[in-house]
Amino acid sequence: MVMNWKYGGLALGLVFFLAVLLVKPIGVSTQFVILDGILWDMQNPDIVTQTDEGYTSTNAYLAKSGGKYAKSVANPINYSFVFVGAMMLGALISTILRNSVPKGERMVPSIWRANYGGNVLKRWLVAFAGGFIVLYGARLAGGCTSGHMMSGMSQTAVSGYVFALGAFISAFTTALIMFKQEG
Repeated sequence: MVMNWKYGGLALGLVFFLAVLLVKPIGVSTQFVILDGILWDMQNPDIVTQTDEGYTSTNAYLAKSGGKYAKSVANPINYSFVFVGAMMLGALISTILRNSVPKGERMVPSIWRANYGGNVLKRWLVAFAGGFIVLYGARLAGGCTSGHMMSGMSQTAVSGYVFALGAFISAFTTALIMFKQEG
């Protein structure tokens, strides 16, 4: 079963519209910080404490915003954290349902194979490193592509359009540099 990209785009737009209308704009990079805090709190239960005013942390980042992040570490089952889990589950379901791609191709796409060979581990390591760099940049920028670009543009924020332009220019340039040979 292959979905037409137009329907996928409409579905994505509907999800963003409903999220902004019913809950809040979508942004997910903070939830990786919350996951780090949860793992840290498992090792050191003193990292997050509850006070009369709410939650706080000995870590300045988790304590900022009036302890909002510390509260999320202490109570991770919230809209944003569940949303990130649902995104990963949705990606898995999409991959399973998209049987039109041969199994070997799913592991190492032909364009990667043409440029870097068929080593699956190398592909995963580079993907992990790229994801780490993007996530690190998202935290430096105070938000991720879904927050800055998708939610920002859906709210007609100029910064969302500027971010989108920069993201596409850098992605296009990176692809030209990394994938000189066609797959």
